[in-house]
Amino acid sequence: MTHQDLLAGPPPTHLPVDPARAELAAGAEPADVVRRHPASPVAWAALATGAKETGADDVTIYAYARVGYHRSLDMLRRNGWKGHGPVPWEHEPNRGFLISLAVLAQQAKAIGETEEWERCSEFLRDSSPTAYDTLLG
Repeated sequence: MTHQDLLAGPPPTHLPVDPARAELAAGAEPADVVRRHPASPVAWAALATGAKETGADDVTIYAYARVGYHRSLDMLRRNGWKGHGPVPWEHEPNRGFLISLAVLAQQAKAIGETEEWERCSEFLRDSSPTAYDTLLG
């Protein structure tokens, strides 16, 4: 008889390698990568963080991060995620989701969307304490 730990949560989700990662690493412009890979969380995260670094409008950055977040949710679900559980920062392909979520949290706060800031921050902490500490801590 096999015993299962009923207190253990779901296993960690490990997303597959995102093909957009190599293009971004090679120096491609994030907007061009998004056009080639519109479902890519990594590409949307790069677009959001690039916009933030260049001083784009808070609403624009928020919109890019929100698209990255929603594309990430789609990808997470296709890879067995059931709406909760760890999404480790240490698994590099998960970072598009985690970065999108962190930027979404930050930009929600910037535009006065306090409830979303709190929800997204908590979601990030629950998904990956390391990502939370790295990106928001």
